[in-house]
Amino acid sequence: MNIRKNKKKSLLFLTVTGIFLSSLFPGVAFAGEHGSIDLTQNIAGYLSIAVFCLAYILVMTEEITHLRKSKPVILAAGLIWAMIGFVYTSRGMSKIAEDAVRGNILEYAELFFFLLVAMTYINSMEERGVFSALRSWLVRKGFSFRQIFWLTGVLSFFISPVADNLTTALLMGAVIMAVGVQNPRFVAIASINVVVAANAGGAFSPFGDITTLMVWQKGMVDFWQFFRLFVPSAVNFIVPAVLMSFAIPNVFPEPSTEVVKMKYGAKPIILLFFLTIATAVGFHSFLGLPPVLGMMTGLSYLQFLGYFLRTYKKKHVSSKPNSTIGDVVAFDVFRKVARVEWDTLLFFFGVVLSVGGLGFLGYLSLTSELLYTQLGPTNANVIIGVLSAVVDNIPVMYAVLTMQPDMSLGQWLLVTMTAGVGGSLLSIGSAAGVALMGQTKGIYTFFGHLKWMPAIALGYAASIMTHMWVNAATF
Repeated sequence: MNIRKNKKKSLLFLTVTGIFLSSLFPGVAFAGEHGSIDLTQNIAGYLSIAVFCLAYILVMTEEITHLRKSKPVILAAGLIWAMIGFVYTSRGMSKIAEDAVRGNILEYAELFFFLLVAMTYINSMEERGVFSALRSWLVRKGFSFRQIFWLTGVLSFFISPVADNLTTALLMGAVIMAVGVQNPRFVAIASINVVVAANAGGAFSPFGDITTLMVWQKGMVDFWQFFRLFVPSAVNFIVPAVLMSFAIPNVFPEPSTEVVKMKYGAKPIILLFFLTIATAVGFHSFLGLPPVLGMMTGLSYLQFLGYFLRTYKKKHVSSKPNSTIGDVVAFDVFRKVARVEWDTLLFFFGVVLSVGGLGFLGYLSLTSELLYTQLGPTNANVIIGVLSAVVDNIPVMYAVLTMQPDMSLGQWLLVTMTAGVGGSLLSIGSAAGVALMGQTKGIYTFFGHLKWMPAIALGYAASIMTHMWVNAATF
């Protein structure tokens, strides 16, 4: 009897509490009989916006606070969905909120595993000395400062579509510091060039940036259609590069004799990485399956190679210590998985869930109406690019994809490009810029980058006009 009374009292207490707290969340409108609730003029909505803004302020001040960017956005995601869950549960609609958040988690899971494989391959190539060997080759060739300026820029433009802009910038930044440490002016301008080139190169490939990957995974642009952005992206890089090159002294630094050799198995890993990309494209284009399935299949290629390297060393190297294959180093793929950028992956989780929550509240519909209906898609997509110079392009692009404005292929390509290259306008607008500021130890700075912003902005405008001209048939 006591148990039953306690249950009745608990139920009564929860009911009264629910009614009382529900009164704190007025202004609720239903989108449909079985649809979501419009909470844009509701305390839950206002609090969610405040929580997200506060979290993002902490993200933007990461260099000052030394608080990893994943922490505030994950907390924000939990709080936003907790408020959503409370409102929906108090109205007997918890299943709708549950289905919505499960959809967000599934969307994140696809991107998570895709990035996990890509990062594992990059880490594997780094551990095998691929990037170190490339760097040492560039340094010991004895190029002039102006030649190195153009060489690092061009390589950044073409490496970034395969790797990511962060890895590319760090690799080229190491080259720049190695040859120009005695010439701060060269280091500063060459670093700006690398940031612009890496961001531009990442814009015309599904693998070049997280935002392009998101657009491809969402099905807005097919794999081969991304390469329509090659010419506009090249213009984005070349225009400011030409202007900056006149400030580079045409003198020769002291050459280096350092030789770095790749470890055994480096070349097969490079080959398997391209095979993995081909597998992902094939799964998506020919079988109609998610690209992430092809990427995970490609991870097994690397795992089998690791097994081969490990057993090969045990059987041959240990028994022949004087053999020419004595440089074989055992390879453990799980150590490469452990070394991926977990802070970035978890940050992406927070972004997807937070922006998904704001979209579920109804705010992205309002934003879409303001930007894409009232201003028009072209103006909106140009603004998105400028915004990405201040705010990380991941939440910006995810917000656009969640809005799903009715746009032509040309407009989707435009926003893909602007979100990628817009980050070059400021040094804090992309991971490449932030990383190089730390790597160059104060030689490449925010204000040094700002000095060349007019040239970068000219390239930004030129790339947009080039895209609208070259790809006019897609609009």
